[in-house]
Amino acid sequence: MGKPIFGLFLGAVLGVLDGSTAWFSAPEVRPQILSIVFFSMIKGLVAGVLIGVFAKKVRSLPLGILFGLAVGAFFAYLIAMQPNEQGGHYYWEIMLPGSILGMIVGYATQKHGAGGGAPAMGS
Repeated sequence: MGKPIFGLFLGAVLGVLDGSTAWFSAPEVRPQILSIVFFSMIKGLVAGVLIGVFAKKVRSLPLGILFGLAVGAFFAYLIAMQPNEQGGHYYWEIMLPGSILGMIVGYATQKHGAGGGAPAMGS
């Protein structure tokens, strides 16, 4: 499986987990949890493909993690900019898990998937 496809699948799965954290981090949004999870999965799909393409072209674990962090934080910021009904924002609740998602996908796409990547330590 190629790195972009691996990133797509991993991003989708982690996106669902990312969106599910809204149940705990912002209980007032529980009525919208299905749309939050769905759009978080879409965000994870797009971020995963971008990170996978980067991993295919750049074979560096530190750069892959940093790029994943940047992409995850960027897409999370775009979502967090949308105000809630009271006009507030959920920057912390959205950007922290989104950034972690990006870092995990950045790490995983560098270590796994077809197309080379950084060699495993001790190999």
